[in-house]
Amino acid sequence: MAIPADTLWRNARLATMTGDGLGIVEQGAIAATGGTISYIGPDSDAPDAAEIVDCQGRWITPGLVDCHTHLVHAGNRAREFEARLEGATYEEIARAGGGILSTVTATRAASEDELIASALPRLDQLIAEGVTTVEIKSGYGLTLDDELKMLRAARSLGEARNVHIRTTLLAAHAVPPEYKGDADGYVDLVCETIIPAAIGHADAVDAFCEGIGFSPEQTDRVLAAAVAHGLPVKLHAEQLSNLHGAALAARHNALSADHLEHLDEAGIAAMAASGTVATLLPGAFYFTREEHRPPIAALRAAGIPIALATDCNPGTSPMASILLAANMGATFFRLTVTECLRGITVNGARALGLRTGTLEPGRPADLAIWNVTDLAELVYRIGANPLHSRIYAGT
Repeated sequence: MAIPADTLWRNARLATMTGDGLGIVEQGAIAATGGTISYIGPDSDAPDAAEIVDCQGRWITPGLVDCHTHLVHAGNRAREFEARLEGATYEEIARAGGGILSTVTATRAASEDELIASALPRLDQLIAEGVTTVEIKSGYGLTLDDELKMLRAARSLGEARNVHIRTTLLAAHAVPPEYKGDADGYVDLVCETIIPAAIGHADAVDAFCEGIGFSPEQTDRVLAAAVAHGLPVKLHAEQLSNLHGAALAARHNALSADHLEHLDEAGIAAMAASGTVATLLPGAFYFTREEHRPPIAALRAAGIPIALATDCNPGTSPMASILLAANMGATFFRLTVTECLRGITVNGARALGLRTGTLEPGRPADLAIWNVTDLAELVYRIGANPLHSRIYAGT
């Protein structure tokens, strides 16, 4: 006699995110055993289960993925927001000692417990919208001890809540004040000391390749050091200008290149060849009042997977709503509903190097069950949260 599943969700409409589209199964069911999907398919063929949940025709998607956040930090930058409204640019604020460095000062002063406590409300907002996987970057410490403090805090969030946390070392986020005028010296510290020490704390390494960040040559050193230590890489690229960061990331087989407002054809070709995901961050585009959009049509034509994320951070995207990120992806970048939903599920997972974000046997039983009649409502509505229930690892 077959052993029954732990839980069966039946009488549902499924968006599996398999194949190239939404992978819809009408009148479907999902069973989970030991936290893993053990059956997905027609309701009529569903196995027995110890617990049966009647979904009453609701839609089920994979648990949502936010693949680019700066969730752990101290303080806020509301005054800088005010300055931008009065005409200052992001670059001007950064060069005057504001921007990232103002958050660095606050984060260095905060204890690990304080960082966890301040991040939990932001994480809870994401969880409340059906998110089951979140990437969290460091990058506001810029010393060995403070970067590791941030990574430990991020890991602890996954112990405090039922959520998968992926950590990314972003020590090459800005040149710290004590290294002013010696960016190369700081890159030495990142490559020779911080990256090796982050092994076991970080799942990937990122950098900010930009005029107010690090040059392509410096970025190349950081990515090469990460790869040499067995860590996959990601990159903030082509947000404010085109320094050919996406092509550089692709040469290191990066999981993703993120932002990409100024991405060119060479970068697109390199990303397509390497399988690098394009992670778009419409919250930052909106908040900084950018006008130069990522080359969506060219990304589509090249077959590059497109992910969407909140980029939740205190300076350029103080947003903790993955559903709003999906809406912005549609309204600002003219992504389709299918692209938006894949962007916050399967492609978001790909941007983290994960084989999740789909509903398939053998995948984690991370589900989001929705009070909607049409999946387009998840992208269409603004300020609404139609989540009925969130299932993490089968419970």
